[in-house]
Amino acid sequence: MPILDDILDRARANPRRIALPEAGDERVLKGAERLAREGIVEPVLLGNPDEVRRHARASGIDTSRLVIENPDEGSGRDGCREAATDALAGKGMDGAAIDELLHDPLYYAAAMVRAGQVAGSLAGAAHSTAQTLRAALRIIGPAAQTQTVSSFFLMALREPTDAGDDVLAFADCGLVPYPDEEELADIAWRTAEHYRLLVGGEPRVAFLSFSTLGSAEHESVDRVRRAREILLQATPDFPFDGELQADAALASAVGQAKAPGSLVAGRANVLIFPNLDAGNIAYKLVERLAGAQAIGPILQGLERPANDLSRGCSEEDIVVAAAVTSLQASSP
Repeated sequence: MPILDDILDRARANPRRIALPEAGDERVLKGAERLAREGIVEPVLLGNPDEVRRHARASGIDTSRLVIENPDEGSGRDGCREAATDALAGKGMDGAAIDELLHDPLYYAAAMVRAGQVAGSLAGAAHSTAQTLRAALRIIGPAAQTQTVSSFFLMALREPTDAGDDVLAFADCGLVPYPDEEELADIAWRTAEHYRLLVGGEPRVAFLSFSTLGSAEHESVDRVRRAREILLQATPDFPFDGELQADAALASAVGQAKAPGSLVAGRANVLIFPNLDAGNIAYKLVERLAGAQAIGPILQGLERPANDLSRGCSEEDIVVAAAVTSLQASSP
């Protein structure tokens, strides 16, 4: 799909070092080999070099272009220890406990990010989202003024929307179960900025609900309305509206009928779901029934990039996610 080619090309223009802590997974090894061969990013595999190379040879993977860092005795261990010590200050952990923590490649990768040894990290092929996120939150930490760390998917569509968009952003579909109004506003802002960064188009944000501009009353609708008001006070430089039903957000005729005069109705390309149930169900339906390609989940709100993979990910998913992580690191 064009959006995938564009993401890979832009990452290739400024390849960044990305830590891959799951070097024992064949998909990660294959993804790393392609990333290095095509110059998309500079992958840094974490593990015992002899074991990683032995496993790669058994799978027919060329490691000649790959950097392999040993968390137990690598050249960057002192810097990682210092970064982890700084991150965990006041947490009641002594040097021995921090050393033990850094034996875990997830924490070592996060420490590499914090220490500036790599631009970002990518894991999740062999670990749960909870494990991946815990390491990132403890060592990298949330960005300043972050209401919540959240996630989004880019949905590459088979057919464009009425507004001509062939890529939409869905948030939050993977992390925050029931965001309050401030969290919804934060998720909307960060997803819109990421849409600009990764897609290159101008975001038009719809706060979704089962109501359109007062057609129904409910506490959950009130929460969406309050999120819109909070975002309005922040004066972002992109159009947004809500509450909108999905058809009013995406179908031009429905949008004109239900929300005449709206700058977003019928033209939305960033969809903010009221809760994780709605978002997760929606992205999977669009992926499975409409044939869209889901890119993500992409994490947002961390001080530096760290992304999560699905445990069912493919080599292609790893390549694209690494490129996304590199582009996030290149953003001011």
